[in-house]
Amino acid sequence: MTEVLRPVITEEAIAARVAELAGEIAGHYDRDDPPVAVCVLKGAVYFFADLTRRLPFSPRLEFIRVASYGGGTSPDKEIRFLVDVDCSLEGRHVLVVDDIVDTGRTTAKLLEIFAARKPKSLRMCALVEKWERREVDVRVDFVGFSSRDGFLVGYGMDYAERYRQLRGVYEMSTR
Repeated sequence: MTEVLRPVITEEAIAARVAELAGEIAGHYDRDDPPVAVCVLKGAVYFFADLTRRLPFSPRLEFIRVASYGGGTSPDKEIRFLVDVDCSLEGRHVLVVDDIVDTGRTTAKLLEIFAARKPKSLRMCALVEKWERREVDVRVDFVGFSSRDGFLVGYGMDYAERYRQLRGVYEMSTR
């Protein structure tokens, strides 16, 4: 089986949109009360790093790791939480940053868990929002790109732990 990659979003388009998103996000927070920015590992790592470096304030950086895809191209029914944040979210602004919102199940679960921790505000940011397989209606406050393309890899998104390092986003198909 051969994997074929078709370019969907260029490195230049990503850099421009990340700068725009940082501006949009900055408009929702006070420099004196910055959010806890939570990176959803592993997929959002490049997006998170680029985005948080462009913010005009210094957010607290936290990380959470969930597993929902395993080694395939479809999310598992079970979502496993492997790493949690190291700080209390109570009374803090929280910005969750993920690579992609696809079925919405993982995002909904994350937002449910974080909402129960009583943050001052809770917002979601995703590099890519896809609707073709959406099962759960979740609100993404800051969206980099909307896509109808198939299985996406690159800029942190992977297939069986491969292709994360690509600077652009590609649709992957197999032959």
